[in-house]
Amino acid sequence: MSAGVLFDVPGPRARARNRIITVVASLLLLGLAALFVWRMNAKGQWAGELWNPFLKGQIWRNFILPGLKNTLGAAAVATVLALIFGALFGIGRLSDHWWIRVPCGVIVEFFRAMPLLIMIFLAFFLPNKISPVIAESSFGTLQRVLVDNFFSIFGVEINAGTVTVPAFAAVVFGLVMYNGSVFAEIVRAGINAVPKGQAEAGYAIGLRKSGVLLRILLPQAVTVMMPAIVAQIVVLLKDTAIGVIIAYPELLKQAFREIPPNFHNNILQAGIVVGAIYIALNLAISRLAVWLERRSRGSRRTAAPTMGAGGAPPAPGMSATGTATGAD
Repeated sequence: MSAGVLFDVPGPRARARNRIITVVASLLLLGLAALFVWRMNAKGQWAGELWNPFLKGQIWRNFILPGLKNTLGAAAVATVLALIFGALFGIGRLSDHWWIRVPCGVIVEFFRAMPLLIMIFLAFFLPNKISPVIAESSFGTLQRVLVDNFFSIFGVEINAGTVTVPAFAAVVFGLVMYNGSVFAEIVRAGINAVPKGQAEAGYAIGLRKSGVLLRILLPQAVTVMMPAIVAQIVVLLKDTAIGVIIAYPELLKQAFREIPPNFHNNILQAGIVVGAIYIALNLAISRLAVWLERRSRGSRRTAAPTMGAGGAPPAPGMSATGTATGAD
């Protein structure tokens, strides 16, 4: 019989067929790997002078590690802010008040549809163009207050009414707005995935909607949302590489654009090293997420026991065995 709803245990013929497919696929992969090695050798890409730079501590200290630090810094800040953005706007889209639900939906759909590269470009170049006009208007004081008291945290400066946005802030802005909008949809879908009976039970014991949301729905939805959130964090980490367009000194720029011109134009080698670093980072994030998910599942309270071994309680005037009880 089937081991699950959507999966049947394979029989002897199916197991033999699966083994054959596995062997053939493994041989194909080995063949492709051998072809890659042979072509690299034919083109002289295994020469020591092309790979030696990545064995020097100076190259790692001056290029790769600083770029990795900038990549992780932008990804960490953007992840925290995007999760906050996603939680607020995801919950806002579930509001019963249209004046909250509709604006949240418009903002989420707009930034989710906007290409990330365009948002980074706009965040980097647009404030410098429009800030002098704003400074001469009635909003000039508000602009200076916002920059001095909030945006300055991200390195944004204002001089003589002109706002200058550093590459770090532009990259973080684009990552937050795009990935935050995706997180908002994940939060909304995760909350809606919780059975409606959970919310009804909360209302039945006198909780308000905020209490039902914070105490019942969100704790259960976190486990449902975890795989999608982790997948989007991996996307966010990789998208930091787009910052190379505005000269943000992240890993791709430092290792892929700065090293090859000085070491025999070893672009392919630099790309392999950078790709390996990104793969290692993403695997670490995935492993951490699996650990967190297992921990959250293990820390859950067990379900409440049912009312009696026989299921529903006996009807009035009847005993647990189904016989009528005598009147007092």
